[in-house]
Amino acid sequence: MENKRVAVIGGGLGALSGAIRLARMGFSVHLFEKNSKIGGKVNEVVLGAYRFDTGASLLTMPSVIDELFSFANANRSDYLDFVPVDPICRYFFADDSTIDTSADKAKMKAAISRLSPTDGEAYECFLNYAERIHSLTAEIFMFTPIHEFQKLMKLRHMQTLFRLHQIDPFRTVHQSVSRFFSDPRLIQLFDRYATYNGSDPFQAPATLNIIPYVEYGLGGYYIKGGIYRLVDALETLAHEQGVHIHTSVKVEKICQDGKRVSGVRANGQKIPADYVLCGADVVIAHNELIDGHPNQRKRLNQLEPSLSGMVFLWGIRGKYPQLAHHNIIFSSDYGAEFRQIFKHLQVPAEPTIYIAITSKVDSAHAPACGENWFVLLNMPYLTQEQMWDKEVVRVRNFVLKKLKQLNLDIENRIEMEQIYTPQDFAELYASNQGSIYGISSNSKTTAFKRPPNRSRILDGLYFAGGSVHPGGGIPLVMLSGKMAATLISADNGLKIDNIVGPQVQV
Repeated sequence: MENKRVAVIGGGLGALSGAIRLARMGFSVHLFEKNSKIGGKVNEVVLGAYRFDTGASLLTMPSVIDELFSFANANRSDYLDFVPVDPICRYFFADDSTIDTSADKAKMKAAISRLSPTDGEAYECFLNYAERIHSLTAEIFMFTPIHEFQKLMKLRHMQTLFRLHQIDPFRTVHQSVSRFFSDPRLIQLFDRYATYNGSDPFQAPATLNIIPYVEYGLGGYYIKGGIYRLVDALETLAHEQGVHIHTSVKVEKICQDGKRVSGVRANGQKIPADYVLCGADVVIAHNELIDGHPNQRKRLNQLEPSLSGMVFLWGIRGKYPQLAHHNIIFSSDYGAEFRQIFKHLQVPAEPTIYIAITSKVDSAHAPACGENWFVLLNMPYLTQEQMWDKEVVRVRNFVLKKLKQLNLDIENRIEMEQIYTPQDFAELYASNQGSIYGISSNSKTTAFKRPPNRSRILDGLYFAGGSVHPGGGIPLVMLSGKMAATLISADNGLKIDNIVGPQVQV
């Protein structure tokens, strides 16, 4: 075991999670990241006195992180401080009404009743429905490599498969949410959760209603100091386990010896390896890193990419108590917004605006008289027809006008600015067509179409990250690294159940 070498491509959370586990199990692990620092889309930017997280902004299922540290014989609380977020988010609707959401069930029910008196009880019914989906799906879809036939055929998994109709896969998110709530504002609020994995609530299966349960039933958290502190902690943990991390080193090819991987080529030099754990987007990997296998490449390129985004990082002079830590300013026509994004692949005329302001809870992230605004808008994945220079100007003007309507006139108070488009996501993170969440979930068979963690074309090649099973978001990406590491260890004679399974209680 001690002589088995693993080359890990990319420094995102999935690759890092897998690398830490493999090193802990005795493999010799070398990780290669093309950028100057690790973390992938979970990044950090400092503009003058303003500091920003540029990726995920809310942590759910923190027990996944706790379990990784426990696996490495470490205590997460020695590295990271998780802080519950309340309110989880402040929502602004087109009719000028607002609501603060909470993981406190009584508080959330009361807030909903104030907004729509007839829907307070409906929320409780909806949460019970979402919890049932979670109880049926969590182990098999989150904690199990479902493409591994032997693992899937276990009795408890078979029982779940026979009850798939109970996880509401045949309706869309929007159709099922509409069954519970009468108020269109609440329907729009709960439709939003399909975007957490880059999908369209008017197409994605209602099974994704598991997501609001994870947030409201299990809670949302912030990491003290910023979400990027998670990357810092995992980097420290990786070094402690003996992972060799190489930054500013781009892997150019995955080397093959017949039908098996033999290493990677980076900076023109071959680095031998017995296994390759690829954290790069699975579509990009087959297009650029893996020679041959045109049928597999064609199949992957036919999968629909997820949402992309446009981001404005704004260091703003002044304090704005109208806004919370997390904020959503909804468009007036959600259906039209998603038709433009997914059907027409156009920048929406009126995009929904998300604003995260970590200086609300971490004062060091902005000057005493300022705030750090991370502004994200849903965008289509890249096509040749889009003209991002023009769209940036139009969307920026739209956002500033919309904020002014909410008595947030900030145009002349922006002291620092940095902008990202889908083109930047493609170039910085090698994401397929600029998508943020890998593959979209806009079909009833999404869970089974998402690419597996074990390559079907090359022995010794495994995948982690948001573009493969089980999906995007911090906990799922880290679980993909767990699954890939487990499969590699199983290839060396360790029983898969020794590491993967319902160890993480959520």
